[in-house]
Amino acid sequence: MNLTTLLEMMAEGMPDRVLLGDRARGLTPAELRRRAQAGARLARDLDADTVVHIGENGVVFPVALFAAAYAGIPFLPVNYRLSAEQLDDVLGRRAAPLIIADDPALAGGRAALSSEEFLQRVSADGAALLDEPDTDPDAVAVLLMTSGTTAAPKSAVLRHRHLSSYVIGSVEFMDAAETDATIVSVPPYHIAAVANLLSNLYAGRRIVYLDHFTADGWLREVEDQGVSHAMVVPTMLVRIVDELSASDRPAPASLRALSYGGAKIAQPVLTEALRLFPRTGFVNAYGLTETASTIALLGPEDHRTAVASTDPAIRARLGSVGRALPNVEIEIHDEDGAVCAAGVVGSIVVRGPQVAGEYVEAGSAVDADGWFPTRDLGYLDEDGYLFVQGRSDDTIIRGGENIAPSEIEAVLDEHPDVAVSAVAGIPDEEWGQRIAAFVVPAPGRAADADALRQYVRSRLRGSKTPDEVLFVESLPVSATGKLLRRSLVALVTERHAPQTR
Repeated sequence: MNLTTLLEMMAEGMPDRVLLGDRARGLTPAELRRRAQAGARLARDLDADTVVHIGENGVVFPVALFAAAYAGIPFLPVNYRLSAEQLDDVLGRRAAPLIIADDPALAGGRAALSSEEFLQRVSADGAALLDEPDTDPDAVAVLLMTSGTTAAPKSAVLRHRHLSSYVIGSVEFMDAAETDATIVSVPPYHIAAVANLLSNLYAGRRIVYLDHFTADGWLREVEDQGVSHAMVVPTMLVRIVDELSASDRPAPASLRALSYGGAKIAQPVLTEALRLFPRTGFVNAYGLTETASTIALLGPEDHRTAVASTDPAIRARLGSVGRALPNVEIEIHDEDGAVCAAGVVGSIVVRGPQVAGEYVEAGSAVDADGWFPTRDLGYLDEDGYLFVQGRSDDTIIRGGENIAPSEIEAVLDEHPDVAVSAVAGIPDEEWGQRIAAFVVPAPGRAADADALRQYVRSRLRGSKTPDEVLFVESLPVSATGKLLRRSLVALVTERHAPQTR
């Protein structure tokens, strides 16, 4: 199926329901279709090979995405925070892009339409529409630049069939009430933004965009717009919890579902969030760009059961990402490719109709049996709950022993003096790598390095005790909340570098 088919279904099934923006002035699916068809005609007239969006959240994003779909060319949302050199590299990979930018100067001298000009042209009365849309399910729908946290960014390829499979396999058409609304505050160049757009539109749920996230602004927008559903990255949830705790304000009564994912979250923060939002169903979603978003989730009932249980195995599931979606298979493989037993850590591999695993620069990473290696480590418990241990590249090899940073972080995060922690391997001549822990102290607490090291030693083997504990004001993360371990490693290596005069 093609994304244009999904929009046609929306435009025919709920033509007058406002789905984008303010309820009084927002766009209906019929209006979105007309603007997208006008945008597709514009792209065809310019012989564009890609529709590029460089900007913040807003109505331009969905119009441009569907314009590309109707024109039969890829949609490429680009991180507007990139340096001029990085932007030039990304744009230089496309031969004839139609560039739509909040600030055309970001195009580096290339021809570009401002976001305002693009909307004016596609919204004008009498704007020419594309009368022969492309409907090929195997055509490239979206190109997304991978985060490049451990290697150079690549252009991940998502075809129409991958995104359509995700939407149809996880969402019921027109399932949302007409009064439902969701708030989107993740950046538009991330898979979560693409998936949120498509799934909420397909469900018939109005989308409210928040350009700049602050906890107070997010809470006020949720209250003002009567938002029923939301998705945040863990760093956002931490700030929301802090804001509610500091201000003693109640959680918004309208919010029925809150999804989080994209990075690890400290268990004390999650437990506090569940307490502060007693009427909200929490969902932990795990997925990758290459899998067209979510492949496993821990649902609201899972959260409630884990919090209420006295069984350590069930309680531990609060630290899992749940179970695979119905159309997705997940296995844990050892170094020889054999399936690991329950509880044994190995490489997480996944397959299913939504899994792409393809890159412009490197081709497909999917094997002959359809399995895509996520490069994440983890294990499945006896009931199929997936526990992600982190990226394989993050594994610390100390004296020949493989150590998962997440195991140490989970212990540190339980300490009352710790707000959040991160652990990374630092080069060492004797051991290969030594363990460095980076700790953001809890507000008003005086954390002590030796006490934290002893705390870890009392709960884990001595070889997993951090060699160094460094206190930092915050952890370096990407715009989507992913921890940038290489920045932490650089912090230590610079600290120990020989000083020259």
